[in-house]
Amino acid sequence: MPSFPRVFLGLFCLLVAVLLLAPTLVVIPMSFNGNKSLAFPPVGFSWQWYANFFSNPDWTTSFTNSLIIALIVAVVATVVGTLAAFGVTRAAARTGGLLRALLITPMVVPGVVLAIGIYAVYLDAHLVGTVVGFVLAHTMLAIPFVLIAVQASLEVFDRRLETAASSLGAGRLTVFRTVTLPLILPGILSGALFAFITSFDEIIVALFITSPYLKTLPVQIYTSITRDADPTVAAVGTLLFIATSLIIVAGLLFGMRRGRT
Repeated sequence: MPSFPRVFLGLFCLLVAVLLLAPTLVVIPMSFNGNKSLAFPPVGFSWQWYANFFSNPDWTTSFTNSLIIALIVAVVATVVGTLAAFGVTRAAARTGGLLRALLITPMVVPGVVLAIGIYAVYLDAHLVGTVVGFVLAHTMLAIPFVLIAVQASLEVFDRRLETAASSLGAGRLTVFRTVTLPLILPGILSGALFAFITSFDEIIVALFITSPYLKTLPVQIYTSITRDADPTVAAVGTLLFIATSLIIVAGLLFGMRRGRT
């Protein structure tokens, strides 16, 4: 028989899960609304909003822009963030702490403040409304997440394994490729995923540096909400929810399979 505290904690966790998922689950039926309004409960049933997403150039172009930018940001931020994590972890304690504090500053500073500063710099550099501008800005926002994820893996990494490999004649690159990289790979992959999501979902800075010729998906969603408010937004949210759920499940399955080997 389970004890009362365990049952109580289980019910409390279930309640928290429902509260966290409820806003997302409400979006799903709204995406099939037969009327052109974001109303709950929905009236009627229609697939037209999904068709609108895939047929409307504004939606498809903004989705493609976000996907391309997020993929580039994920690669760049992962490389830079991983190198930064090595530098912070293997520096002296005081120096490493100071460097870490500086590198995670974009997570602490309010997004609006960062957006204003980036916009002011981009005006002079003519980077407003450019892919390069988005990549640079989003990479700056994503690096702290990669740094934290990779540093967490490095903190529990046994450096004696590198020493043993070096003593057997392996060079630094070989040691990194065959010993260090496989052991910290989960942290790197987690950082890459966080970097991708950070870029794909970013809205505050994007609103400042967007242009009529280059919009990301969050900007298009914001524009649609303020202008049309039709259920296409809910359809997009449902598709993103399904995609995110699949990625999370794939990550869990990968982690379980890696834990068994």
